[in-house]
Amino acid sequence: MALKTLGVLGGMGPAAGAEFMRLLARDAPAKRDQDHPRVVMFSDPSIPDRGDAILGRGEDPTPQLRYGLERLTEWGANVLSVPCNTAHVFIDRFRSELPIPFIHIIEATVDAASASSPNGAWLLATSGTRRSGLYTEYANKKGYRFLDPPDEIQASVQQCVNLVKGGRISEAGALICNITEELWSKDDRLITTACTELPLAYAASGLPACKEISSLQALSDACLKFLYV
Repeated sequence: MALKTLGVLGGMGPAAGAEFMRLLARDAPAKRDQDHPRVVMFSDPSIPDRGDAILGRGEDPTPQLRYGLERLTEWGANVLSVPCNTAHVFIDRFRSELPIPFIHIIEATVDAASASSPNGAWLLATSGTRRSGLYTEYANKKGYRFLDPPDEIQASVQQCVNLVKGGRISEAGALICNITEELWSKDDRLITTACTELPLAYAASGLPACKEISSLQALSDACLKFLYV
């Protein structure tokens, strides 16, 4: 039984948050309802687009991100998580001020990538996350290396994210399949789906699950490890 309560700030986007909750339920070491972790979720899709803010064409989401995490703490969470990679660009600015532990999706994903593909992996992320350099920063701390797609492919990666946010999962699956096969023609390394919409697209692509490093899965694994210690 997990004795801690996990606070999840979701809605970025809603489908990714729902998938995160599914992974927690699927992978928890539970044999009955009472063995699953307590989870408090605040799903707030009104939080301004994180990528647009990084690219200088949208509102700063920091106040709403801080508000959401503070509410989860007030509601009894003992540990926090946010299933949105790009949001961490802003959360890192006040992470040290949070009163309870925070499970960091990028740290978790870098750890998962270095364990699964020690010689490096492709990084598929939003254009905002890529511009921020946050994955490179955390990978450098671990002595790890991600390969970035060429700019023309990056545009398709962002389109894939947008398709999932619009509920067009099958189209996103076909697009990420094309993206991935083109990348593998250049260098056959594992694919890191470093935006929480992208694991949904990858799952719909027909590509082998064993060649993906999912940021959603990495976050779920890290949260469950913390909760069941």
